[in-house]
Amino acid sequence: MVIKIPPQVNRAIEILEENGHSAYVVGGAVRDAIMGKTADDWDITTSALPEETVRAFNGFRVIETGIKHGTVTVIVDGTPLEITTYRIETGYSDNRHPDRVDFTDRIEVDLSRRDFTVNSIAYSPKRGFADPFGGKKDIDNKLIRSVGEADRRFGEDALRILRALRFSSVLGFEIEPGTAESIHRNCNSLKNISVERIFVELSKLLCGKDAGRILREYEDIFFFILPELKPMKNCLQNHERHIFDVWGHTVKAVESVEPVPEMRFAMLLHDSGKPHCKITDENGTDHFYGHSKVSRKIAEDVLLKLKTSTAFRNRICDLVEYHDFLPDKISKKTYKKYIAKLGYDTVKDLFEIRKSDISAQNPKFLAEELVRNESGLKILEEISSEEKCFKITDLAIGGRELVLLGLKPSPKTGKILEILLDEVMDEKIENTHEALNERALQLIKQQERRDNGNCKN
Repeated sequence: MVIKIPPQVNRAIEILEENGHSAYVVGGAVRDAIMGKTADDWDITTSALPEETVRAFNGFRVIETGIKHGTVTVIVDGTPLEITTYRIETGYSDNRHPDRVDFTDRIEVDLSRRDFTVNSIAYSPKRGFADPFGGKKDIDNKLIRSVGEADRRFGEDALRILRALRFSSVLGFEIEPGTAESIHRNCNSLKNISVERIFVELSKLLCGKDAGRILREYEDIFFFILPELKPMKNCLQNHERHIFDVWGHTVKAVESVEPVPEMRFAMLLHDSGKPHCKITDENGTDHFYGHSKVSRKIAEDVLLKLKTSTAFRNRICDLVEYHDFLPDKISKKTYKKYIAKLGYDTVKDLFEIRKSDISAQNPKFLAEELVRNESGLKILEEISSEEKCFKITDLAIGGRELVLLGLKPSPKTGKILEILLDEVMDEKIENTHEALNERALQLIKQQERRDNGNCKN
């Protein structure tokens, strides 16, 4: 098998070879190329010591920021390429970074320090594949297996636990039984990993095609890193609309929504408040009144802990809080108020959230709920095709025009503009300068009469 390597990468390997060193591409790009996927982020590994790499690329721009650990970045035809010396890593006292790095001249030794066999394959146009741990075979068998002893690999870097789950989810590979057992056994070491790194891996994992399977098979890992999820497990929903406990419903909902981080996180957290709101009536039916607002608070706490951006957090929290709306029971005016509050894109996403939510409930009611969803979506599409006016700033007049009509600047200005917006959204008046001026003048006179009446009293 021949791997097609970008010309800049091939040129860098040739330069190293011409200077008497061996060199390979290695890692995820090789794995993806073997699988027939478009490979990105080509990493090069070489027998050349860092200073030898710098000398070999005399005349090229070389960045030495990682030279202490054997990595230099070389710019070849405008493309930055990371070139790392074959190395041995020892001592991982923080379960993340090696205490010591030593260089070696053997590619097999370098590959032995890597995480999984599918990522421990090197390729050279001159020498072919170096695959001492059977990575190509595991790719054929769709298997994630640790390189060597799994406990040792995860003890070196606990983030590899989430990487294994991410690769399994994204690639659709099973995790080899011994590696899987070690993942469960070593999950506590994730406490040493930064929340930022956890968030990155979790985002990719949740968007994988097998995210549902991973959430089911490795729930202990998710409950450890996000203990807020654990109460959903075995929280029964004795209700005609449900056939799963809250956790089972949540997992089904996650895998039912489109694979983008905001939507997947929203579904992961949308019912997190249910265990805290559960009541059972005299007929034995369970209810979860107010759970959307409780779920929003939990979602906010989780996303703050993961140090996500404010925009990302707010968007998910809005989707969580309003996920339980009844789309065909909402008036056009109310939809406009939703849009004014949340934004059109978020309201539209609520229909996808709703669709995923009902897809994870009792299939007996699925058809009728989908019809309701479509009914509400048609109303939203009608609003979208019309001239939009959802906020005071969308009105054809503003506070300046009210002053010209005789209203002195005061809190009354805002109240009159709110009335005008409400009437425009309710389609009682048109959003035109003439119509709004006429109505504003009526409101101002009404206000003056009330003020004069109060003065006489």
